[in-house]
Amino acid sequence: MGDPKYPRRAWRKPKRPLNYDLKMEELKTLGTFGLRTKRELWKAHTKLSTVRNQARSLLALQQEVRQQKEPILMKSLARIGLVSSDATLDDVLNLQVTDLLTRRLQTLVFKKFGFKTPYQARQAIVHGHIMIGDRVVNIPSYTVTTSEEDNIKFTPESKIPQILEKSKEAPSEPAPVESTEESSAEDQPEPAAEVSASESESPKSE
Repeated sequence: MGDPKYPRRAWRKPKRPLNYDLKMEELKTLGTFGLRTKRELWKAHTKLSTVRNQARSLLALQQEVRQQKEPILMKSLARIGLVSSDATLDDVLNLQVTDLLTRRLQTLVFKKFGFKTPYQARQAIVHGHIMIGDRVVNIPSYTVTTSEEDNIKFTPESKIPQILEKSKEAPSEPAPVESTEESSAEDQPEPAAEVSASESESPKSE
């Protein structure tokens, strides 16, 4: 079990963390799903790797034992919406980390209530504005089950719904555009100053 003071890490770093393509892909995923640090992404990768290992171990079992244990894994994955009810182990092996991140409470709140960015949805969750059923959930990484997905709502005292409605109703004013004539006149260089006649005449001989 281990000492509770020193719990085991729930994530593993990638083997090549300084790879340029990997870093760009990680940054894109962080911005798309509004993750705070790469550690949250690594946790999702580790959790997905555990599920894949379970699927591979089931494929190596005998048919009789596999028929007993496979429905348990498929039922748990279908419960959180990762696979359909008639999915197979091959579908489990084809899962991507984005499939797991879409089941986060932060992602579902962002899509359901029309926040401008996933980071706004994260702030609303952390500040206690989101409820699932009758309880307040302030964990952005909470994995929402299919039965809980329709019960996501704002708390009764939250003013965020009114703010979102006002932001949708307020039309965005277009930026003023200067006329082409004024811009072309400004782009033209100023004419050189005329030289006075006295300066242009050559000096008379004494």
